[in-house]
Amino acid sequence: MTEENKNAGELPQTAPQAKAQPAEMPSGLKFLMGRKIGMTQMFNAAGELLAVTVVQAGPCRVMYTRTQEKDGYKAVCLGFGHMPEKNANSARMGVFKKLDMKPVRNFREFRVNDISGVQAGQVASLAARFAEGEYVDLQGVSKGHGFAGGMKRYNFRGGPASHGASDRERAPGSIGSRRSLGRVLPGQRMAGHMGVETVSMQKIKVIKIIPEENVMLVNGSVPGAVGGLVCITKTVKKTPKPVQVKAKGKQAAAKAAPKKAAAPAKK
Repeated sequence: MTEENKNAGELPQTAPQAKAQPAEMPSGLKFLMGRKIGMTQMFNAAGELLAVTVVQAGPCRVMYTRTQEKDGYKAVCLGFGHMPEKNANSARMGVFKKLDMKPVRNFREFRVNDISGVQAGQVASLAARFAEGEYVDLQGVSKGHGFAGGMKRYNFRGGPASHGASDRERAPGSIGSRRSLGRVLPGQRMAGHMGVETVSMQKIKVIKIIPEENVMLVNGSVPGAVGGLVCITKTVKKTPKPVQVKAKGKQAAAKAAPKKAAAPAKK
């Protein structure tokens, strides 16, 4: 029997088909998740030296959506970061298997007015969401400082360092209200646990975006330690309009004056 007859009954082997890339989440939804990489400095086009924070923003996956009819509000949940499968609980593993993806560490819901066009499994990338020159709000968890005194926690100045009052130099001072009350009022600024609070930095300018590395550089500081989770949204503050340079003196008068029609050439 020839080699051709031996292989006649075998099915032809086809190359494995590559997985289709997930669709992009609508670019009108300007929110993303990322992690803080650190701080550095750079020069802008005007030659100014800026302190910038490097944030690895995305890519994120749409895990699920919330609807007004079913949940009472509209929201989109994004997932960011990877985690071992053994550390994921059964409820989240069901979501991962449904989307045919690896386990994701961080989940965050973002409230929206319209969820049309948003489906579970879509990708939210940095390049499709934000651009250089835009203003964003960044939210993170501040660093923990443990139990801190009044001077460190609330910037109290302390008592006078004179006349032998060494025990009053870093004291917060009087915290009592009056004798008839006889107790400390709620909300009194005193020593206590400092840090590990949700902090939002608003109206931060995006200095540079590196889409191939999913990295954005923002002007100023971002709350949290290096590697901490950062939520990025379009700023809710009023942003400045672009500056328009107006010509002065003779240049402005020349531009404002109407142009005269050219005289016909003499024969």
